[in-house]
Amino acid sequence: MTDDPSSIPPPLTPPHKGEGSVGRRAWLPIIGRNLRRIPLPPVGRGKGWGYLSRPHHRLLRRAGILSATALALAGVAVLSALALDRAFPPPLDPAPLSREVVDRDGALLRAFAAPDGRWRFAADLGRVDPRFLDMLVAYEDRRFRQLSGIDPLAILRAAGQFVANGHIVSGGSTITMQLARLIEPRSERSLWAKARQAFRAWQIERRLSKDEILARYLTLAPYGGNIEGVRAAALAWFGKEPDRLTVSEAALLVALPQSPEARRPDRHPETAAAARDRVLERMVSAGLMNEREAQRASLAGLVPDGRNLMPALAAHATEAALRAKPDAQRFQLTLKRSVQQALEGVAAAAAARLGPKLSVAMVMADARTGEIVAEVGSADFFDAARSGWVDMTRALRSPGSTLKPFIYGLAFEEGLVAQQTIIEDRPANFAGYRPRNFDMAYMGDVSVREALQLSLNVPAIRLLDALGPTRLAARFRQAGVQPALPPGEKPGLAMGLGGVGVTLRDLVQLYTGLANGGSATLLHDTPGQPVSTRILSAPANWQIVDVLSGVRPPVGAPKLGVAYKTGTSYGYRDAWSVGFDGRHVLGVWVGRPDGAAVPGLAGYDAAAPILFDAFARSGVALTPFASPPAGAIRTARADLPVTQRRFSRTPSETRAAGVVEAAPEIVYPPNGARVEVPGPEEALALKLQGGRAPFRWLANGKPVDEGSRRRTASWRPEGAGFSTLTVIDAAGRAASVRVFIE
Repeated sequence: MTDDPSSIPPPLTPPHKGEGSVGRRAWLPIIGRNLRRIPLPPVGRGKGWGYLSRPHHRLLRRAGILSATALALAGVAVLSALALDRAFPPPLDPAPLSREVVDRDGALLRAFAAPDGRWRFAADLGRVDPRFLDMLVAYEDRRFRQLSGIDPLAILRAAGQFVANGHIVSGGSTITMQLARLIEPRSERSLWAKARQAFRAWQIERRLSKDEILARYLTLAPYGGNIEGVRAAALAWFGKEPDRLTVSEAALLVALPQSPEARRPDRHPETAAAARDRVLERMVSAGLMNEREAQRASLAGLVPDGRNLMPALAAHATEAALRAKPDAQRFQLTLKRSVQQALEGVAAAAAARLGPKLSVAMVMADARTGEIVAEVGSADFFDAARSGWVDMTRALRSPGSTLKPFIYGLAFEEGLVAQQTIIEDRPANFAGYRPRNFDMAYMGDVSVREALQLSLNVPAIRLLDALGPTRLAARFRQAGVQPALPPGEKPGLAMGLGGVGVTLRDLVQLYTGLANGGSATLLHDTPGQPVSTRILSAPANWQIVDVLSGVRPPVGAPKLGVAYKTGTSYGYRDAWSVGFDGRHVLGVWVGRPDGAAVPGLAGYDAAAPILFDAFARSGVALTPFASPPAGAIRTARADLPVTQRRFSRTPSETRAAGVVEAAPEIVYPPNGARVEVPGPEEALALKLQGGRAPFRWLANGKPVDEGSRRRTASWRPEGAGFSTLTVIDAAGRAASVRVFIE
């Protein structure tokens, strides 16, 4: 049989390098794909490349079969891996974290260990030192950003080191593989365990971004003891957040997770320092720093010799916050960390000076917003001798004389007195109630200004008797403070000297009105909108601020430009001092949490020095007092109207002396009436009944006339709106109505 040239396929030309091929190996995929389509020439016939011998013929068929088998196995492997990935996903549920309470700026106030007893915070890469991140990647996994969780070169290197040294030198694990080990810890070290880590790493890379992987690793990485994560490590070992690490500190934190117990700086300082220095050397080799910088970091950075305690500021406030929201992982308060830390230091030092069993509590608030800036519930939360666990900022106690400014404020508002009005400080009987001064002495005739500055008891009760205790209590309720009274009892005159129960927070809330032009603001320690309500008129409030700002500071205290008032409860159980500037209010309580008496304890001697020390150390800039509002002036006694030059007897005293006239009563306009005045030049008629002439009329605290024996008067309103009309008789008794002028 002769060969037909037309039936013979063209000769197979072997691929050559330089023609887009890699040599004879490139035949195999060509043959594997086209094995059955190539018309092979008869075996053994012809010569040259165009003809195959019988051995070559079998080789090509085997190569094709092997290639097809390999591709099939690879496909099965991929499908199996995907099936396993779906069937056995990696345990990526977040680990339990430490609960944290932060201040208004996000600074950590107090942390609580995770349920498993470990300190573990979620890592935020944006709040971690960038140089630390660069050093970590360069040291642990320099191809972290390029590979998909498995580094073949690192595995080969680790295998070579094992063969050469006879033991494991490095594990060849990437950061992703280390994360796989952390989320699924196993004690065994074997090839099977390493293969399982590699598979988990592949799974993790399919689900998380590189930054998410790094953040999870820095949340779970061990740093010795019960410390996990870079933030807990920075706080425990250096007492700082991880965004302010030095080069030496960053290098130590890179080295610790490899052998956290063997390199614990508090137990093995030399080992820790050596590991840190190896990291610095590697950074020089990686080009992240020069040798001089590495040497400087090694020499200057001593490893810590002990752990720092986790922040535990504002213990009472933080526990109350978490009780309010038990499921909250992170809770924010309005406190400011630096102020809180300063005031806690002042409280602890003061309690140490005062003696055992005495405690100190403080509250500082922003009068305009009502935000609590600092809150110290006791001198030491963990001091059992002082009952430190009791939050004395919320305990009901007798406020002593600290409520007196509001009595005088109402008297100023009603026009009963001015600062230079003379008032008697002598023994008095108010229908059976006989108040006495703190020092058991009396000063006779004093001005109202002096009576408040010296905190005299009898003048304050004279004014309260004229105003009525119920009216004072109503103002307190209007400001959001509910004074505590025995069940079934109504407010009485003793209220002016501390005969009610209030808390330190209540007092500070009332005093926000004095610092805020007469508008008290509700206190709150969680972010929220301010809620204010008027407690005194602006002119009357300015008079109180003017008087209290003239009180001399305690002995040895600097003059800071703050107004303040002190108080001492009956039986020397509570010492108080509340001060304010044009923006902030600070209240201080001193005493025993169990309510026992402390002989000699007084607000001026015990609490006032703490108040001034706390203001000075708080770091809060002092704000000047507001300028006097319209109509607020300090008038000399000689320029006062006749009826305001001396405050006469009050209703209770009048009855005791046998005076029979009825108290004055305004009959027109009636209280709450809406009165229409025809024109700006038209006067409104005022009428009263009862009382003893002469009478003096006041409109919004300003005199209407110089006094008259007639029971009628006229008044020209300054404009539309609410107005308060008051009449005072010769016995010092007063009556008021509130009307709306249309």
